[in-house]
Amino acid sequence: MSVDTLAISTIRLLAVDAVAAANSGHPGAPLGLAPAAHALFKKMAFNPANPDWINRDRFVLSNGHACALLYSMLVLYGYDLTLEDLKHFRQLHSKTPGHPEAHEIPGVEVTTGPLGQGICNGVGLALAQKQFAATYNKPGFPISDSYTYVFLGDGCLMEGVSSEASSLAGHLQLNNLIAFWDDNQISIDGSTKVSFTEDVIARYRAYDWNIIEVIKGDDDIEAISNAIDEAKKCTNKPTLIRLKTIIGYGSLAAGTHSVHGSPLKADDIKQLKEKFGFDPSKSFVIPEEVTALYQEHVKENQSKEAAWNDLFASYKKEFPELGAQLQRRLDGQLPEGWEKALPVYTPQDKAVATRKLSETVLSSLYNVLPELIGGSADLTPSNLTRAAAAVDFQAPSTGLGDYSGRYIRYGVREHGMGAIMNGIAAFGANYKNFGGTFLNFVSYAAGAVRLSALSQLPSIWVATHDSIGLGEDGPTHQPIETLAHFRALPNTAVWRPADGNEVSAAYKQAIESTTTPHIIALTRQNLPQLEGSSIEKASKGGYILCKKSDTPDLTFVSSGSEVSICVDASAKLAEQGIKANVVSIPDFLTFNKQSEDYKLSVLPDGVPIMSVEVMSTFGWSKFSHQQFGINTFGASGKAEDLYKYFGFTPDNIAAKGLDTINFYKGKQVISPIRCAF
Repeated sequence: MSVDTLAISTIRLLAVDAVAAANSGHPGAPLGLAPAAHALFKKMAFNPANPDWINRDRFVLSNGHACALLYSMLVLYGYDLTLEDLKHFRQLHSKTPGHPEAHEIPGVEVTTGPLGQGICNGVGLALAQKQFAATYNKPGFPISDSYTYVFLGDGCLMEGVSSEASSLAGHLQLNNLIAFWDDNQISIDGSTKVSFTEDVIARYRAYDWNIIEVIKGDDDIEAISNAIDEAKKCTNKPTLIRLKTIIGYGSLAAGTHSVHGSPLKADDIKQLKEKFGFDPSKSFVIPEEVTALYQEHVKENQSKEAAWNDLFASYKKEFPELGAQLQRRLDGQLPEGWEKALPVYTPQDKAVATRKLSETVLSSLYNVLPELIGGSADLTPSNLTRAAAAVDFQAPSTGLGDYSGRYIRYGVREHGMGAIMNGIAAFGANYKNFGGTFLNFVSYAAGAVRLSALSQLPSIWVATHDSIGLGEDGPTHQPIETLAHFRALPNTAVWRPADGNEVSAAYKQAIESTTTPHIIALTRQNLPQLEGSSIEKASKGGYILCKKSDTPDLTFVSSGSEVSICVDASAKLAEQGIKANVVSIPDFLTFNKQSEDYKLSVLPDGVPIMSVEVMSTFGWSKFSHQQFGINTFGASGKAEDLYKYFGFTPDNIAAKGLDTINFYKGKQVISPIRCAF
C-alpha cells in the first residue's frame, strides 16, 4: 500500500474511532472526504507552530458536523491538538467539541455547524484576502497570495444563505476561493431525492463560478489534486469542485443515511480496519510513515513562512510607511490617537438623525483607519454607510471599483452579508468591518450574528431605522422585539445612542473591541444634542444624563430617541416640584460590566425607576421597577403621529412617571441592580 493510501486510511479510522469513543458524531462524511482532505492539505501553505501566519491558506469545513475529519487532520499535522484530545471528542471541556469552534482550537479558521455559514465565511475570507493583497502587494513583493478552501455538503447548498454569498462571490470574481461540494446525495432524512433535485452545477454556473467535476472522489487522489491545480488557473471566477463520494465509504452502511449521524457498530469498525490493513484490536493508530509524510510537508511550509518573513523584512525597508502600517495591523494595534477623529458635540449643535451622525463618524475614520471596511445590504442611501472618499470593492474588470476598495455592495443579502462579515473578521490583519441594514432586518441575519458572538468576532452592524420613528413603512419595517432579542444574546453589544456623543462612544467601543460584535441602532428622525452627554460617560454603557437631585423622586431610564423625551418629561415634572433624574443606557452589555458601586450610583436604592423605550419592554426589568414601551406591533404613519398615538410624549411620560411615584410611595424601594447572585 502506498503511503498516501495509508495516510487516507489513517484519517478515516481516526475519525471513526473518535466518533465511536464519544458514541456520538458523524462518521459518514469523514469516510468519504478523507481523500480530498489528504490531497488538499498537501497543497496548502500553513504552519501548525504559527496558526495565525497571515499568508497561510485557509480551510473551512462548512459541513461542520464532519469535524472529526478536521480534528484528525490537525492532529496529524502537529497542531496544538493531540490524540488525547481526539479521544475526548464531544466531551465536556475537551478541545474537540461537536462542531468546530474557532476561538477554542488552533487551526480552525471559523466556527461552523449551522449549515451554509461556512461557505459564506469562506467568501468573506477570500474577499478580505483580495482587499489585503490589493492594498499591500507591490511588484516583487507578493505579501498576500493565499487561497481559501471550503468543504461543503448538500445541506449547505440547501440553505439560502449559501446562495446569497455564492452569488456575490461570483459577481466579485473571487478566484482565490475554491470550494469542494461533497456530492454524496445523502442528508439526515435519507436520499436527497426527497427534497433536493435541482441542478446545482447549472445554478453555480449561473452564479458565474468555474466548475470542475471529480467522479471518483473516494479514491482518485490524482484527480482531486489535478482539480485543485486546474482551479488555481482560473483568473476571474471562484471554483466549485463537484466531488462525487460515497458517504461512509468502506462501511457496511456505506451510501445510506444511517452512517450520516451515528457511530459505526463494533463489527463494522472491525471489518473496516481489516479492510484498510489495520489491527482491529487497536484504536487511534497513527503509523510512523504517515507522521513522517505530514511532517515533511510541515517543514516545507515552515520554510515558506521563513521566506515570507524575509520578504516582509525587505518590504518594510523598501516601503517603510506601508510596512509600518501593515506591522501595526498584524500586531493588532490601532493607530495612535485614532479616537481623536471621533466627533464631539455640544447642545448648541443642531439636531441630527443618529444615522447621519454615524455617517459623519465613518467619514471621519475612513482615512484614519485603513483597516475599516464595510458596506450595506442595498441600503446605502438609507444607512448612510459610504464615506465620500470611499472606493467600491469590485473586480477591476467591471470598471465599478477595484480590489483595494473598502466599500462593499452586498446587495439585498442581509444574512449572507452577516456571514461574509464573520469571514472578513476571521481573516486577521485587524479588519474592522461593518454592514448596514435596517435594525429590523438584522433579524434576517440572526444566525450569523449569533456566530459572531460565539466566535468572538468583532463585526459591526450599522442598524438604522431603529423604531416606529421610521414612520410610513409601517409594522413590517418597525422593530419591536429586535433589541430584546439581541440584548439577550451573550457577548453582544447592542448600542442605541441618544445623540452625537453617544454615537461616537458606540463606534469607539466597537472599533476597540477584539472579541465582541456590536449592533449600533440608529434613528431616521432628528435628535437633539443633549446637555450632559459625553463620549467618556457614554462609554460606560449607562450614566446619569440629567441630574435634578441627589435624592430624586423618580429616575427615568431610557435609550436612543426616547432619552430626549424623558429630559422634557423631567422638565415638566420639575414645574410641579417633582425631581426626576434621567439616565441614558445606550448599551446593556457595557453597563453590566461596570462595578456594582458605579451602577448603584446611577440607579440607587430608594428611588423608583421607570424605563422608557419605544419597543418591547422585555429585559428592562433588569434596570427598572416599571416599564413603558410597546408590546404590540407598530403602525404606518408619520413618526410624530405614531409617537403621539403610542404615548411617547413628554406629557404622557410625565404622567406615567407620577403614577410610578405614587405606586411606590411609602414602600421600600430597592435598586434592581441589587440581586442575590
